[in-house]
Amino acid sequence: MLKDKKILIGITGSIAAYKIILLLRLLVKANAEVKIVMTKNAAQFVSPLVLSTLSKNKVLIELADESEWANHVMLGRWANVFLIAPLSCNTLAKMANGLCDNLLMATYLSATCPVVVAPAMDEDMWHHPATKKNIAAIKSYKNEIIDVEKGELGSGLIGDGRMAEPETVFNYIVEHYGRTSTFQNKKVLVTAGPTYEAIDPVRFIGNHSSGKMGFAIAETLYLQGADVTLVSGPTKQSINYQGIKVIAVQSAQQMFDACVKEFKKADIAIMSAAVADYTLVEVATQKIKKKSDNLTLQLTKTKDILAHLGSIKKKHQYLVGFALETNNEEQNALQKLKTKNADCIVLNSLNHSKAGFGFDTNKITIINKDETIHKFDLKAKEAVAKDISTFIAQQLSL
Repeated sequence: MLKDKKILIGITGSIAAYKIILLLRLLVKANAEVKIVMTKNAAQFVSPLVLSTLSKNKVLIELADESEWANHVMLGRWANVFLIAPLSCNTLAKMANGLCDNLLMATYLSATCPVVVAPAMDEDMWHHPATKKNIAAIKSYKNEIIDVEKGELGSGLIGDGRMAEPETVFNYIVEHYGRTSTFQNKKVLVTAGPTYEAIDPVRFIGNHSSGKMGFAIAETLYLQGADVTLVSGPTKQSINYQGIKVIAVQSAQQMFDACVKEFKKADIAIMSAAVADYTLVEVATQKIKKKSDNLTLQLTKTKDILAHLGSIKKKHQYLVGFALETNNEEQNALQKLKTKNADCIVLNSLNHSKAGFGFDTNKITIINKDETIHKFDLKAKEAVAKDISTFIAQQLSL
């Protein structure tokens, strides 16, 4: 996702410097090329040898040594983004006032690429008026700030000032500098997860959907440039990118209402949620007591979201349905494709031991509106999401 991206990391003297080891591994795994400059104080917290081994590039500390000059001007021009993490209170003050007394600051002041900082300091330092003034100053210079988190600090106290976790910093870099343009200017609606149909205030009818597939689809399309809205039923999944609009719902009716509203603005809609087919005719206002051996619940059909969107779909809109089948899979999915007026159906099977609800892997078949069948191998759901996005892009000639 960061292939061919050049990332320069500046490390300053902070106990949070240890986090850069994990961040560096994430960046390299994402195929980014990483170079590192660090202050002398930073080298007391994290080993330059470790960083050079992981990055496969020499770590630079001094402006010059006995045989070589570190060309700070070219470093700032080489990078697609300059990340200073952790940013200490001391280096923050230098950035705010334009001081240049080390290689890192020389590189910062001559950088022509975007600069992103992830501050790290104790709570009282973070809330000090001087720090607030310095943060405001570097913001005015168009630097980007990855906000601090609340948690355990180097002092042993709990409070604000903790550097954002490596995964958070990584996701920020991916979101702001790793997105592609395949679905640029396309508005995409995705549904995910189950719906819960209330029986009484404490019980519900639901299913085992985890939401993993829908979340993977939403993030994949977002990283390919789409403007994504995700309508999600109850799930433990969380989104990694702030630019994705998430609408949380509980019931099938709530999901129906949200989808109808958002579909009006969508170019592409992917209905991957496991929506309940039936809901209670009447929901008890108080908890139902166990008074008899049997309990009868009267159910009624929920509104069919895919069928309704298919009935109001405009020519420019592309509609993807999902089908989860246990028997006569392709035949049932093809019937669904025709009756719902979808452009394609993604067929999930419960007949594979590692596919379906709750698994990190899935095995799909895509049936196109021309009734051609496209089969895919068992893959991680993130890879499945890429297969789906690639198929849609091909159909839309993107």
